[in-house]
Amino acid sequence: RERTGLKTCFLRRTPVSVLVSMCQTVSQDCSQTCSCPADPPRCPVGTSLVLDGCGCCKVCARQLREPCSLLEPCDHHKDLYCDYTLLSDTQTGVCMAQDGQPCVLGRRTYGSGESFRPTCKHQCVCMNGEIGCVPTCPTKARPPSPDCPYPRPVHIPGKCCEDWVCHQTPPERHYQAVSAGQTPNHSGPRENCIVQTTAWSECSASCGMGVSSRVTNDNRRCQLERQTRICMVRPCSSQQERDIRKGKKCIRTPRAQLWMRFRLSGCSSSRLYRPRFCGVCTDGRCCTPSTSVTASVEFRCPEGDVFTRKMMFIKTCSCHHHCQQDNDIFLASSARRMSGDYDSTL
Repeated sequence: RERTGLKTCFLRRTPVSVLVSMCQTVSQDCSQTCSCPADPPRCPVGTSLVLDGCGCCKVCARQLREPCSLLEPCDHHKDLYCDYTLLSDTQTGVCMAQDGQPCVLGRRTYGSGESFRPTCKHQCVCMNGEIGCVPTCPTKARPPSPDCPYPRPVHIPGKCCEDWVCHQTPPERHYQAVSAGQTPNHSGPRENCIVQTTAWSECSASCGMGVSSRVTNDNRRCQLERQTRICMVRPCSSQQERDIRKGKKCIRTPRAQLWMRFRLSGCSSSRLYRPRFCGVCTDGRCCTPSTSVTASVEFRCPEGDVFTRKMMFIKTCSCHHHCQQDNDIFLASSARRMSGDYDSTL
């Protein structure tokens, strides 16, 4: 496990857009025996739990402009790296972001890799021109219990998030039915549910990984909830124009030429895929998904964590003149209707 004289390398883009490889030799080692706490630390909202540089213990990743070291690594999920050239101490660096596009939200501009809170209910990060956010307030409903049979969310003055209060009586509608001489219906909400589901919204990113959402009451409680899935309309690095056939103006739904792994926040899909993407046109039209399926994709992270996300898989695309310019995860988006979407196990 010993690694003395660790060499750290990273790529930096110079003002003339030339990628330069910079390497630093850091006089740190991993010769100490692994000794980790029984429970991993609890990290603040929006901060990743990652392995230290020795691959030993899980620690809360250091954020932009925070001090870093081999045992306190930067948040690689946000494309941050430890720059050891900024301090005279060769064992301590400062977390810096790879050069990328800034983000504009409202009237403020945020640098790539920068974390911020646009409201008290969201923690966001800018990643190369795109904004991703996680809620800071609890999103799970409190289940009924013997000591709290009817929990209800209420807004408390001076607090950002709603809090749950306990009521010992059911909602008024129950008593109104009894007082009118009607027999209360004891069947569950699912049995009386009229399922309503909106179409998936358009993917928030025109290239690369984005987010799509819809609203549905297709759940056990028959309550409206927002569902999300990740999506990729096309890779950002593809040059699809050269695949357009002679005499044609568009390539509608090309399939990836090689099998690939999807990448999300520094993690890679466990399986290889050869998905279909939406193509491009040379006459000003844009191509967007028209039919798709939704399937679960398993991702594995360098620190060993495994998680699953719902993802859109394109079946067909259509090319049209109703083009969107929105490429913002947080502010997305319009709701261009897609037909025939359904869940799939792939």
